[in-house]
Amino acid sequence: MNRQAINFQQKLALFAEPWQPRVVAEMNDYQFKLVRLAGDFVWHAHADTDEVFIVLEGRLRIDFRDGAVELAAGEMFVVPKGVEHKPFADGEAKVLLVEPRGVVNTGDAASERTARNDVWV
Repeated sequence: MNRQAINFQQKLALFAEPWQPRVVAEMNDYQFKLVRLAGDFVWHAHADTDEVFIVLEGRLRIDFRDGAVELAAGEMFVVPKGVEHKPFADGEAKVLLVEPRGVVNTGDAASERTARNDVWV
């Protein structure tokens, strides 16, 4: 059993690429993923799971077809399963995602932004 604290800043310093989530921990079937977000993402949905966005640094806007939610550092939002959304960060946002193991970052919309899955840092 690993009894060492996970330091988000130390983990984030290990990669610079935006839109490439890195797994830092697992709890049951859920993964905790750190990601750097910058600019626009793609419209997508996750048919089988909710997705949690926790903003650690910066600002994040999550667009929906009927509006948007804006998040600052220290805030979180749960996107319900099946809801189409598109994250956007003006500048860089550092975010912690919580989702089941195996969830692809672009959900049902494969694109050049689709990241390799289950990459640990």
